[in-house]
Amino acid sequence: MPPSPQSSATANEWSAPFAPLDPEPLHIELGSVARIIGPLLSLAIFVAALLQFRELNLRQVTAMLPGSVAFWAVFATWYLTAPFVDWVIFRRLWRIPLSGLLPLISKLIGNDLLMGYVGEVYFYDWARRRANLATSPFGAVKDVAILSAIAGNAATLAMVGVAWPFANLLPLGGHGHELAVSIAVVLASSGVVMAFRGRLFSLSRSELRFIFAAQLTRIAVATALSALLWHLVLPDVALSWWLLLATIRLLISRLPFLPNKDVVFAGLAVVLVGHDIAIAELLTMLAGVILLTHLVVGAGLLARHFALEGKHR
Repeated sequence: MPPSPQSSATANEWSAPFAPLDPEPLHIELGSVARIIGPLLSLAIFVAALLQFRELNLRQVTAMLPGSVAFWAVFATWYLTAPFVDWVIFRRLWRIPLSGLLPLISKLIGNDLLMGYVGEVYFYDWARRRANLATSPFGAVKDVAILSAIAGNAATLAMVGVAWPFANLLPLGGHGHELAVSIAVVLASSGVVMAFRGRLFSLSRSELRFIFAAQLTRIAVATALSALLWHLVLPDVALSWWLLLATIRLLISRLPFLPNKDVVFAGLAVVLVGHDIAIAELLTMLAGVILLTHLVVGAGLLARHFALEGKHR
């Protein structure tokens, strides 16, 4: 059913373009349970960051931190790439304000620290409570998540096509069978989604094409920025090598049944560019910086979340 005139009047001006593209509103009243989903997820994200922080060798990480402004500028850009692309997408769908970038950063942290798609649950809860949409935001959040996975699979398959002639030269540690099974799963999952796309997707074709293109752009930009980050830390290694390794790391990260992904990548990096100790330190340092950033940003967003909750009471 279309929304009543009263609900249409209460929806703000940036919800209108979304109304014809989403399923009917979910007529589910969760009461007090719904109101605590957001705070609970925010708290869970922060606790997960604290637990991982306990295992971090802070002294080792800080000793390796680069002092150049360029490194931190590139790192900040890389860190915000995924949330910004998501913001561009939902800006087009819902005309969300710039403040909508903050829950999208929480979405990134939740997916990284807890498990995949926890961040989508958090953002869905935010959109349902804060966006004041005339219809349920579930359809759009679902479509963006599916297309993000498909874009990652497409990039993975493209890389497989490029790297396959050299597969025997890669130091996969005897995991060739797992590699083949992983590729088969990627193909099958993408095939299933495309076969049932008429029933899975809620948005229009033009919006789906825009989202898919945006997600491919996100992958390309993030991969290039990763390579540039590594190059700034180890400038003796040519940027072209880091671009190759960043692309291969993307491939490795998307394969579901390949164990010890970091070990495989580190071995590959050492074989191609040498500097085994330096590369190990580089990967350790960046992992620590990402975790510390998640912790600091997550703490700030958590404090802001509870401050806003207090104002709305």
